Amino acid sequence: MVQSINTKVDQVTDATSFLGMGDYGKIMIGDRGFEFFDNRNVKNYIQIPWKEVDKVIASLMFGGRWIPRFAIKTKHSGTFSFAARHPHELLRGIRKYVDEERMVRSLGVVDVVKRGLKEVWRRIRK
Repeated sequence: MVQSINTKVDQVTDATSFLGMGDYGKIMIGDRGFEFFDNRNVKNYIQIPWKEVDKVIASLMFGGRWIPRFAIKTKHSGTFSFAARHPHELLRGIRKYVDEERMVRSLGVVDVVKRGLKEVWRRIRK
């Protein structure tokens, strides 16, 4: 059985982890860290202490009305992507433990295309 790193739980919600294949489970926000536990496989879990979190990256659509996915970038272990049933409330819960400066918005499709065109234009001008 997996031992939780949290001593107090603030929020639990249904979620999907996109580490490899999509795994359905629960996300738990607590006083010591962020945890994901798979519904089917007890051995499949992700535990990220708040000290390890570098950035929280949210993908916003329609002016922030819909948040399809968010990712947690850690200092040493890489980036973990998730989707939650109630992402607004979940990100508000995370904001209690992570500074607002480290919670960022991901680039949209138009921004990625603009960056690519600027890079092509820069290379052509050289």
